[in-house]
Amino acid sequence: MPRCHNGNEICIFCGSACFLIIWRTVPFFPIFLQNDLGIQSGLEAWSGISISISFLISGLCAPFWGSLADKYGSKLMLVRSGVGLGIAHLANFFVYDPYTFIAVRVFQGLMAGFHPASITLIGTNTPEKHVGYALGVISTASAAGGILGPLAGGVLSHWIGLRGCFIASAVITLLAALMVLGVKESRQARMIVPTRIIGDLKRAASTPGLMRIYVLILLVSTSVLIIEPVLTLYVVQIGGDVGSATLSAGIVFSAIGVATVIMGPRWGKIGGRIGYEKTLFIGLIGGGIGSLLQMTANNLIYFGSLRFVYGLFFAAVYPALNALIIKYADHDFRGRAVSLSQTASQFGIVLGPLIGGLLGGWIGIPYIFLFTGIVLLGAAWAVSSPQHREEYICRNDN
Repeated sequence: MPRCHNGNEICIFCGSACFLIIWRTVPFFPIFLQNDLGIQSGLEAWSGISISISFLISGLCAPFWGSLADKYGSKLMLVRSGVGLGIAHLANFFVYDPYTFIAVRVFQGLMAGFHPASITLIGTNTPEKHVGYALGVISTASAAGGILGPLAGGVLSHWIGLRGCFIASAVITLLAALMVLGVKESRQARMIVPTRIIGDLKRAASTPGLMRIYVLILLVSTSVLIIEPVLTLYVVQIGGDVGSATLSAGIVFSAIGVATVIMGPRWGKIGGRIGYEKTLFIGLIGGGIGSLLQMTANNLIYFGSLRFVYGLFFAAVYPALNALIIKYADHDFRGRAVSLSQTASQFGIVLGPLIGGLLGGWIGIPYIFLFTGIVLLGAAWAVSSPQHREEYICRNDN
């Protein structure tokens, strides 16, 4: 892979853009659906559906956008996604019934793809020895946006209302798209052969270890998003004030973001030194135990502290998975390989809120943490299995 002389510039611009674009309105969907759109019964299910539908559409479209990224460059896909998402956020301001809200969420799914395009741009323009660190920077930038998004959203919801937050999201997302225009993308001149999703899947299946990584991404994404549609409701259950639920939930959401900012770049460097497989295993074990401990939360301070510790370990997971995809995939397949990972992630994000919404209304929210812990510990066991290690060794030898 040729060395890219503007790797630092790309990392700074894309990192800053990811920092801006992760403006989280999703945690406040239950409150928006209840207070603004009039949903009183089946709130958990409506929250799960409104979150999942966008990610379902995004997952279906990801291979198409990835193919275009390989052909025309990731920068164009970043601008396309940023502008489209900005328009979608703006459209939410004019929504006054749940069905129109779902329709806007479908459009938002069609326009998604900012984060995987960022990963591809970094992965294909950064020297191999610095890929782990660069992806750690992207993870940290996203986490920083994840900190400020819920906090600022919670504050702004008291000041200008939830609809005002959608306007702020639109402005910030469009600003992120403009920042990407300053990126200079270095691309190899090569002929791109048109491919289809079946062909991409066959190529991924023929690459040792890649399909197993996709399964892990599916499981991890499901476990992460399973609590999303009911976390604001859980904050109220364990003692949070109903009137300030959005702010309290924003603080709790931000705990993981703070932990990721602290540990994200460090895990990237550690992964480059001891191997991404080992850091992935550590992250999954810590995340699984942290999820189980969250069942015992009985007040907001304790719950927020557990979420922070959970985040310190879980910050290792996504950078390691992304680095392994870049490591496994051939250079001319990386855009599509990352997009396939995005498809796996999006399907997990689809399943997570749906399962969480249904389980939360059926057996209670605390048991969702039990389910999450079991899934993450099972994923850690799969990473440590002899077959997975053999695939990793085989790929490194090649």
